[in-house]
Amino acid sequence: MSAPDLLSAIAKPGPLIGRDGEPLFSEPWQAQVVAMANAMVEKGRFTANEWSNTLGAEIRQSLAAGKPDDTATYYKCVLATFETLVKQAELASAEELKARKLQWIDAYEYTPHGQPVTLDAARHAHGHDSTLGNATVGWSGMAGGDCGDGGGGSC
Repeated sequence: MSAPDLLSAIAKPGPLIGRDGEPLFSEPWQAQVVAMANAMVEKGRFTANEWSNTLGAEIRQSLAAGKPDDTATYYKCVLATFETLVKQAELASAEELKARKLQWIDAYEYTPHGQPVTLDAARHAHGHDSTLGNATVGWSGMAGGDCGDGGGGSC
């Protein structure tokens, strides 16, 4: 590959690719929850060991419950792990997380097709501000975060 071709290939942003050649993140919320978890570790809200141990336990529990060993299950476990550690660190209560999740679902349902999902979509659709007081978790937009247990439990 010539230098101009190499520079051209490098200059084109694209998805992060895993060892199997597939994108690491198939949906934006997956990258966002990983980034938020990384930020929490960097800020000392929980440790990398706590993250790793809790995620490992979540994955084992999920597989033992018969969930498929696939990317979707993995990221549902990542989300459940993040929620667990946020609650343990007392950064947000279970009620605050549930309320925020419902806000994002509402926003998802009221956002026109092809537009970015924001909490403003739900606020404007209902004509009121539905923010969470002083919750400290900036939640990413994802409508599929329920692991099938009504929220916040094992995936």
